[in-house]
Amino acid sequence: MNIRKTLFVLTATVLLLAGCGPRKLDDSVQSLRFSLIPADDADEMMRAYEPVKEYLEAELGIRVELIVTTDYTAAIEAMRSGHTEIGWFGPFSYVLAAKEAGAEAVAVGVRRDSGLSTYRSVVVTGANSGISALEDLKGRTFAFVDPASTSGNLMPRKMMIENGIDPDVDLSTVMYSGSHNAGLLAVANGSVDACATSDNSYNRMVEAGEIDSNVSVIIHESDPIPGSPIAVRGDLPDDLKKQIQGALVAMDEQTITKVDGWGNIDRYETVSDNTYDIIRKTAEILQMDLSQ
Repeated sequence: MNIRKTLFVLTATVLLLAGCGPRKLDDSVQSLRFSLIPADDADEMMRAYEPVKEYLEAELGIRVELIVTTDYTAAIEAMRSGHTEIGWFGPFSYVLAAKEAGAEAVAVGVRRDSGLSTYRSVVVTGANSGISALEDLKGRTFAFVDPASTSGNLMPRKMMIENGIDPDVDLSTVMYSGSHNAGLLAVANGSVDACATSDNSYNRMVEAGEIDSNVSVIIHESDPIPGSPIAVRGDLPDDLKKQIQGALVAMDEQTITKVDGWGNIDRYETVSDNTYDIIRKTAEILQMDLSQ
């Protein structure tokens, strides 16, 4: 599907579901619903994030409910419609959520291996596929993750275009796998020739023994990308937003290390919306009109 049409459908879907404007907050907040984009199997993500749920409940003194959304668009709409108060987004889905749902980024993870709050998009293929560079993708099958995924759609499209590949014309078949894990498994079992994913997801699956780095190999990686933020709904009381941010930044290492889906995170630091301006500029380069 043409990327401009894809973004239009994505944005139009959010707007259609939105009705008219962000939801107004009730007089009191009885619980906090924390949405997670589907980076992994839903049941596995619920299990993995349970320590964070328990930590936030203890720190904030309020019940926290975890929700793994069906896709990235659902995470945006859940916040816009007032069905979630906190969300873990990818950088691009955050940009969309900031525009359509009033999301405000409050914290981002700092990686243990680099000491940085960035990650990379990588293109992965089978070792025997005959693909060693992006130029070799012409005429091949390819799996992106989700139209609103940064490392799984936005950045790999940019990398392809910069290397003379038009993903809407030059790839023989394009699919959206729905999650990073699914795309990597599709390459491993030969369902597709190559896929886009994050270096976090690739490393996690290699370490877990779910894929073999000698069989599924990285052929290209992006420049550093701002990390996936945790965001709060903008209409929450300011003091509650500050409490949520403070709790995330103060989260103990023991709790963080229990959650393998957060990309080998060592700690959390504060982050602001303008950190993601580079994502907005990338969308402009790809002629993805966020105002539609």
